[in-house]
Amino acid sequence: MAARENATRRGLLIILSSPSGAGKTTLARRLLAVDPMVGFSVSATTRAPRPGEVDGREYHFVTRPKFEGMVDRGDLLEHAEVFGNLYGSPRAPIEAAMGQGRDTLFDIDWQGGQQIRNSPLGREVVSIFILPPSMAELERRLRSRGQDSAEVISGRMARSMAEVSHWAEYDYVLVNRDLEETEARVRQIVEVERLRRERQPWLTDFVRGLAVEFQGAS
Repeated sequence: MAARENATRRGLLIILSSPSGAGKTTLARRLLAVDPMVGFSVSATTRAPRPGEVDGREYHFVTRPKFEGMVDRGDLLEHAEVFGNLYGSPRAPIEAAMGQGRDTLFDIDWQGGQQIRNSPLGREVVSIFILPPSMAELERRLRSRGQDSAEVISGRMARSMAEVSHWAEYDYVLVNRDLEETEARVRQIVEVERLRRERQPWLTDFVRGLAVEFQGAS
């Protein structure tokens, strides 16, 4: 029965959003590591790769003209400009995964999440917003990365409250006080959403079969 259910279920679009440093990227990696039915939406971006990043793994690194061409052709499900760089989610691999009953995970900000929720694929969205336990802890996490200058960190902190102000637009909101606990809750949300009646189209034929069985036995 499990194989039949996976074959007929339309894949979810799982959106994880948070202020930079609140933990969404770590949570995304952990979910991908433990759930084989979830794949990652690798975004296209015009920003330069950071040390250790690989083209096609963390991001598809493209030029601004190429990115703008993707927008013009409708090749992106969502796109936004953040800190002077463009980011967007290629549409084709997302739609292919959905048709195969596989879920796609998005590590994106509220702007991208809003665009996906308002798209023709919005019915399949499950959106989760991750809050930091405090702004002081958020700043500490950003500084501990050692990746950004003080000026960049200051800009990220200034933008954090703008991000947080959109928390009520999401289906689920979690405060990331403890990473293990938050990860468990994210996994629970995904499992529950998969079990929603409207996401199990095989049930219609199953119930019809029960009716036929009943009529044959009576």
